[in-house]
Amino acid sequence: MSETLPHSTPQPGVAVVGTRGPVLIIGAGLIGGSVGLALRRAGVDVYLRDASPTAMALGESLGAGRVWSEGLPAPSLVLVATPPDVTADVVLAALREFPAAFVFDVSSVKDAVVHEVVAGDSAAAPRYCSVHPMAGKEVNGVGAATADLFAGRPWVVVAHQTTRPDVVLAARTLGTDLGAFLLTLDADEHDRAVALVSHVPQLVSSLMAGLLVTAPPAALELAGGGLRDVTRIAASDPRLWNAILAGNETAVREILVELQGNLQALIAGLSPDIPCDTGNPDVNPTKTILPTRPCDPSQTAAHTAWNSPAVGAINKVLVRGNEGVGRIPGKHGDAASKYGVVAVLVPDEPGFLGRLFNEVGSAGINVEDFRLEHSLGQARGLAYLYVTPASVEPLMEHLAKQGWSLAEV
Repeated sequence: MSETLPHSTPQPGVAVVGTRGPVLIIGAGLIGGSVGLALRRAGVDVYLRDASPTAMALGESLGAGRVWSEGLPAPSLVLVATPPDVTADVVLAALREFPAAFVFDVSSVKDAVVHEVVAGDSAAAPRYCSVHPMAGKEVNGVGAATADLFAGRPWVVVAHQTTRPDVVLAARTLGTDLGAFLLTLDADEHDRAVALVSHVPQLVSSLMAGLLVTAPPAALELAGGGLRDVTRIAASDPRLWNAILAGNETAVREILVELQGNLQALIAGLSPDIPCDTGNPDVNPTKTILPTRPCDPSQTAAHTAWNSPAVGAINKVLVRGNEGVGRIPGKHGDAASKYGVVAVLVPDEPGFLGRLFNEVGSAGINVEDFRLEHSLGQARGLAYLYVTPASVEPLMEHLAKQGWSLAEV
């Protein structure tokens, strides 16, 4: 089966890459398969090894590489793409099996893995460098792999103190060849960063989605784009995330504790009927589930929801959230931009989205972002086109003239 795949022949129009094969990918899943597809497209020889014969065979049939077998030329680079709880063991085994190869891993947890590898074989560790492609999907497996998965995504290089300079250069070159942009962090910095931007958001999304398990059907029928945005990543594979979150438990816990404090402050602000703290030493605060608030004699009269202290607590959270969103890098890593939105009604039929984008292109307007929201029980949806503010009116006028139905935003 492996004889049917071409060797080192770049596809027409594909840029020449700096990574030299053969490359052995251990772990034929989403990440490993996507690396294989990208390198094979560039003409690099790739071998696949996985505990699952089915995953290897599928990866080979998709063009991600050839199934590894004894007798093939030894790899010059080994990429370990296994779950984080076994990554260190696999890296150490690869360092010993292929004494001339550079060995990388793509685990999303670094501190524990790097320390275990360095402690496990300090003589071979200089040939080892950890990397983390910040790319993925809610679905896993080599069947979901794509050659462009890493395009425009961060590629974090996490070298340790004894990593050789040529190994670091090879790790950076691989990221560049895959179309990613490069970042350099140490293991502890990396784990704290991903806890904030990836691991805790996964838990928050799952916690919110968990509330839907017992939600009444009538409530779920009201679900719109906001709920889907918040819970989208809750569809991720628990088997993968168990190992990731357990491996980064210290950094995850620190952020959860900070989040807990923010939630407690908000709950206190939303709870005017909670017994207030009178300073009475007979009151045991440990028996109070929610935080107490200082008593204010002027607040004894009945209040309305809109002039209660809750307004201040809510506003503080929302304003702080706006500030945080404003710090997330925008398109191409630039400062975040505020876009205008044009909402278009589209039938749920083949070809309509393509027609819509063609119309936008004919108007000479660039779509900066896009979201599609389906209507419950109807064969149509709302396509939200995010464009520069100056493009909103011209685009609306153009689409209306072409017969498209627009919706209020």
